[in-house]
Amino acid sequence: MVKADFSRSDQALLEAASATARKLADAGHTVLFAGGCVRDALCRRPVKDIDIATSARPEEVEAVFKGRSVSVGKAFGVIVVLCGRYQFDVATFRNDGAYIDGRHPEQIHFSCPEEDAQRRDFTINGIFCDPFSREIIDYVGGLADIERGIIRAIGSARERLEEDHLRMLRAVRFAAVMEFTIEAQTWQAICALAPRISRVSVERIAKEFVRTLCEAPQPSIALNMLRESGLLVQFLPEVVALYGVEQPPQFHPEGDVWTHTGMMLDGVEAPRDPVLALGILFHDIGKPVTYSYQAHPKTGEKRIRFMCHAEKGVKMTGNIMSRLKLPNSLMVAVQELVGHHMRFIDAHKMRRATLRRLLGLDNIHHLLELNRLDSLCSNGDLSGWEFAVDQFEALKDEPALPPPLVTGRILIEWGFKPGPQMGLLLKKLYDAQLEGQLTTLEHARKMLRLR
Repeated sequence: MVKADFSRSDQALLEAASATARKLADAGHTVLFAGGCVRDALCRRPVKDIDIATSARPEEVEAVFKGRSVSVGKAFGVIVVLCGRYQFDVATFRNDGAYIDGRHPEQIHFSCPEEDAQRRDFTINGIFCDPFSREIIDYVGGLADIERGIIRAIGSARERLEEDHLRMLRAVRFAAVMEFTIEAQTWQAICALAPRISRVSVERIAKEFVRTLCEAPQPSIALNMLRESGLLVQFLPEVVALYGVEQPPQFHPEGDVWTHTGMMLDGVEAPRDPVLALGILFHDIGKPVTYSYQAHPKTGEKRIRFMCHAEKGVKMTGNIMSRLKLPNSLMVAVQELVGHHMRFIDAHKMRRATLRRLLGLDNIHHLLELNRLDSLCSNGDLSGWEFAVDQFEALKDEPALPPPLVTGRILIEWGFKPGPQMGLLLKKLYDAQLEGQLTTLEHARKMLRLR
């Protein structure tokens, strides 16, 4: 008898889930651990949450956990049970009626474990285990598919994906994160139904996609699956446009923009910070629309060029992330990476004030990492990155951007009037401070020719 291995999981979480299951069992109900937690335990992966399935009806679950339950999903047979600092979704065994909105069943019918397993999405997620003995209960062949590394829809693949179109993205995420392959009929159904992903809310799409980008050991594999299936073009046509965009071979021997971007993403160990992952994904998003083959105005050398692609990319990134309804704070951080990703090339030529402003950016650590990967995954020239890192290290004992010595309030006290000219003056004084040319207020007064 195969047993689930929860040894790599939070034992306090497991104890709380087991205690919750025990109370249901003591009240005479059948109770099982279900879904993703069983899958992850079988794959010897850390379990982050535990779902519980039971024969108890919602009102019976509420009676067992009186005062410690929340009925947010009661219409679908789900009660949230609170146990110390943990909470668990406790779902009554059920089968589902027709799905009318591509997400929720029109009706549910309480049933038994065998029928409950059949309503789930993929075989790897349709496995149960006894919460006390840890013995596996598998009605859908999920254990065999885990052993073979296969993502397979339960029953008819087309029917499962029609029920909830987001399952197409979930299939890709599971395959990419677990390094499995998608079974042929399930893949064919995904390709056939890909346009229907546009019926899913952009919030759900974005959440699933960002998880894939951040969690997959090799995001390039996920991106290729999404492109080849026809899913990616439905919500990120700008990223699909990177495919086949040639780059000058002397700077990018690795190939087109798509290949370059995938290599960079693969170069960051999972789990990735969303700022860095999206920054990499979008850093060259402006290249397809700025592509040209022309002569350099000074040297006359003809080659592929992408004039102002970083500036164009900032605007495109904002439009994309707004369309996907991603958080504004995340968008601003990613735009910062996109807008500045080319600047380290000339870092050694910068005025000290300009360089310090660059090194003082909020996301400088992500920006430096993006630049390192950008160089490694192209011509391998790390000189700009190395110079920037050396300068950053030299400032480790002081802030790259110290507080301004001269403020607007001080200038007003010295007789200057507020307005645009004061702003320009403050910038000039702060630049002098960053350059090391301004160290005291008295020095500032001399610079302004004040007595």
